[in-house]
This record gives sequence, structure tokens and C-alpha cells, in this order.
Amino acid sequence: MLSNIYVALIHYPVLGRRGGIVSSSVTNLDVHDIARTCRTYKIKGYFVVTNLPAQREIVDNVLNYWLNEFGREYNPSRSEALAIVESVSYIEDMIDRIRTIEGCEPELVFTSARRAETSIGYSGLSEAIMENPAPHVILFGTSWGLPQEVKDICEHVLEPIRGPSDFNHLSVRSAVAIVLDRIIGEMI
Repeated sequence: MLSNIYVALIHYPVLGRRGGIVSSSVTNLDVHDIARTCRTYKIKGYFVVTNLPAQREIVDNVLNYWLNEFGREYNPSRSEALAIVESVSYIEDMIDRIRTIEGCEPELVFTSARRAETSIGYSGLSEAIMENPAPHVILFGTSWGLPQEVKDICEHVLEPIRGPSDFNHLSVRSAVAIVLDRIIGEMI
């Protein structure tokens, strides 16, 4: 059952350039483009997680424009994609929201550009999701990635995306698209 997947773009807690926990800035492109990718792959919901009220206000303003104002008439398909987006303050708020929607605890999937000893491959994650009816949330970090404290609450650690070069610094928008295609592909 690959139809019970959520995506979360985490802006807090994330790692800063020097390794400490920071809050990163929301970008309009991430809200739009990841929503469109999520809608294409039938993702149930897309959460933008930021602890900063001004950043949540940015997300809410974008959503309001495209869902309730001129944007809805101007580009209905953009509105359709953005209808699955929700902003929350913390990962715990997202978990509570999914628990309310689904009536059960979600399983969290950690992503990173760094290799981990205990990672699961894309086909392995697809199988795990299909075998377990619980909702699964794939967490994507901004800035320099997700910290250990987030990894510690996840049931799965997904292997990193690797290309044919030693350069590995994809935009989060690209990473979401690649990960969803590798997990779901044309299996829907």
C-alpha cells in the first residue's frame, strides 16, 4: 500500500554549517515544487515544519493565495497540488496531526546525503511500506541535514541518493522527486 505516505520538509531542527542545531528559512520554491511532486506521486500530505512563526506565516500566505485567492482561478492545478500542504511548528505537531488523521502512530523515515550503516534501500522501503498499513512519513532536512535526535526517532534510515560523481549536494526539491520516484515509481 504505497498510498499512505506523507512527506515532511524539516526546517527545525536541522544542522547548521558548523554542526549545531538551527532553524532554516522556508523557500517559496520548496513549498510549490515539492507539493507538485507530492501530488504527482499521490502523497497523502506534505508538511512544512518550522518553529519560526514568521516562516509559518510565509507558508500560510502562499497557501492562502493559491487556495483561496486569485491563484486558485489563475492556476487550478497549482491549487490542487498545494491543497495537501500544511505548516506545523514541530515534528511532534506533525506526528500528532497524522495520528489524528489516521488513528494510529506513523512510522518515520530518515533521509540524508550521508551514508549510514543501518540504511534501507529504496526497494526495501517500498516493501516495508506495502507490508505495514501504518502511515509512513519521509523526512527531508534543509540546511545541512537532519540531526541525530531526529534519526533516533525514525524507524527507517533511507540510503542516500548517489550519482556517478563524487559531488553530492542536490537541492531538497530534487531529492524529494528522486526518492519518491525510486520508492513509488509507476507502482501506484
